[in-house]
Amino acid sequence: MTDEIKDAKLGEREYVAFRVGEEEYSIEITRVREIRRWTNATKLPHAPSYLTGVVNLRGSVVPVVDFSARLGGEKTETTERHTIIIIEGEGRTIGLLVDAVSDILSAGEEHMQPTPQIAPPEVHEVIEGLLVVGDRILRRVQVQNVLETSELEQNGVAEVA
Repeated sequence: MTDEIKDAKLGEREYVAFRVGEEEYSIEITRVREIRRWTNATKLPHAPSYLTGVVNLRGSVVPVVDFSARLGGEKTETTERHTIIIIEGEGRTIGLLVDAVSDILSAGEEHMQPTPQIAPPEVHEVIEGLLVVGDRILRRVQVQNVLETSELEQNGVAEVA
């Protein structure tokens, strides 16, 4: 293996690719704790509209965010085919309700593009850039903002994990 190939492989990161509706998103794999099938969440009163509820993750209560609703889209009508991606960061753990996990991708810096400046501030709040792999363009999720729990804490929904 040449030094160039080694350097390219070292600079690559792995991403979990997932779908919400017809759109594709990605999260750096180091932020993903686990991927699990949908289980019913316990709803909480006065919670934000994008909070599906909480689930028990081996003794820890974890809030589950409906990613479609968090992005300003329709609330997800859950079925057993939906997936929860458990993500960690900033000292917090939450679940993201998504339609499906599609694959794991490896990509280097040359595959990264910034979010277009013309996009509204709400987009920049949740999407940190674009991952261009072949003919696919996946939105890279800004995990720390999805994990932002100030609104959840204001509504009495603190993560217990």
